[in-house]
Amino acid sequence: MLKSTFTPIFWVLTPKPKPPKLPSHAITNTFFTSSMPHVRHNAPVNPITPPPASSAYIHLPFCRKRCHYCDFPIVALGSTSALIDDDPRVSNYIHWLCREINATNVDQPDDANTITPLQTVYFGGGTPSLVPPRMVSSVLDTLRTKFGLREDVEISMEMDPGTFDAEKMRGMVVLGVNRAFREELLRACGRAHGLKEVHEAIDVVKLCEVENWSIDLIASLPHQTSDMWEESLRLAIEAQPTHVSVYDLQIEQGTKFGRLYSLGEFPMPSETQSAEFYKMASRMLSDANYNHYEISSYCKSGYECKHNFIYWKNKPFYGFGLCSASFVGGLRFSRPRKVNDYINFVQNLENGFVNSSVEGHIHGKDTVMDVVMLSLRTAQGIDLMSLQESFGSSIVLSLLEAYKTYFESGHVVCLDEYRRTVRIDDLNSFLNNTNAEGRVAYIRLSDPEGFLLSNELIAIAFGVIDSWKDMPPYQEAEAT
Repeated sequence: MLKSTFTPIFWVLTPKPKPPKLPSHAITNTFFTSSMPHVRHNAPVNPITPPPASSAYIHLPFCRKRCHYCDFPIVALGSTSALIDDDPRVSNYIHWLCREINATNVDQPDDANTITPLQTVYFGGGTPSLVPPRMVSSVLDTLRTKFGLREDVEISMEMDPGTFDAEKMRGMVVLGVNRAFREELLRACGRAHGLKEVHEAIDVVKLCEVENWSIDLIASLPHQTSDMWEESLRLAIEAQPTHVSVYDLQIEQGTKFGRLYSLGEFPMPSETQSAEFYKMASRMLSDANYNHYEISSYCKSGYECKHNFIYWKNKPFYGFGLCSASFVGGLRFSRPRKVNDYINFVQNLENGFVNSSVEGHIHGKDTVMDVVMLSLRTAQGIDLMSLQESFGSSIVLSLLEAYKTYFESGHVVCLDEYRRTVRIDDLNSFLNNTNAEGRVAYIRLSDPEGFLLSNELIAIAFGVIDSWKDMPPYQEAEAT
């Protein structure tokens, strides 16, 4: 019975990145920080031109059926969708998707002589692995022609057990897909696959010699017990993925789970049980030599997800397809959720009738909120020097004062420039400007206790920022 609760959700098939064969000035440094696809525009004290987007999210909305917890925009093809190659719903969507890519303005500075090639491409859904390799190839060819792809580009794809075999997997790898994701108590969650398909999918990944791949796990499912969750973690570790993501089930309004269950009420685990699930994951995965580099993400050394770093560091990215969000040129913009509306959007884009600036730049307080929120989700935490350079010293001192109680409780940790823990006495000296100037370089949430309180701790930071009266002018900044 325990094995029936093994619930991997995403897979990541990614050969370990090789050093890019590019001029030295073009090589980017993906420093250890830590996915939120919907990010806002962040900004530095002196206005600067936002860096060009070098990543793309592609939404492939097709699924065999809608899972009980899912509120994503999808197109349910039915459980007998084996002949998807001939399904006009898929080919028609790919046609309009490629048209959108071609009609999109390339994000680059006015004085740039070359287009910045994409360093990451992420196929999300939906269940993108339902789409035949030849159609994925047409999307990649369109991206390559429009933007270019770096030689070491990371190409990720969400994949579901039961939707691909060795032939399809090899076909995706030939196209350059080097990172893939998947999906869980399986039947109880409305999943279209069972445990047998999960193990078969793992076998296929290993048969195809994909070196870097990831499993995503969902905790706090209906009727889930500690023993079941421990077994899921054990089986995931035994499968030896290079990356693991761990999420708590979110119950959304309008879903079947939203009509059946309430968080914290039977048969859902209590808040205390959910916290224990999180702590168990942190302990077991850390013991298995996985680095907990973001609140929900673990990896073997050197296998952090490049694409997710774009979100976590609040860098620009393109979005293409149904309901996808983009963050380009300092603008946030989302596409329609319904297919017919999306087709109309693409037609208007081609005819020059789409004005993505209506949602506008994000200024002031929202800017610093984004930096703080995204940074606190990572093991890197907030780089206080960078924050001070972008927004002034008062916001740094205000945050340190607001978190004093949590420094003492151990939920928030102060680090010096060498990432050594700063003692409370030294922190107080820093705040009093006595003998400790420059010692506090970072603050981060502790693992796992601080991460468990992340919503509350981020809300405290938002309160500090919201009360901030001396707001600098519009700026452009990355999360640290």
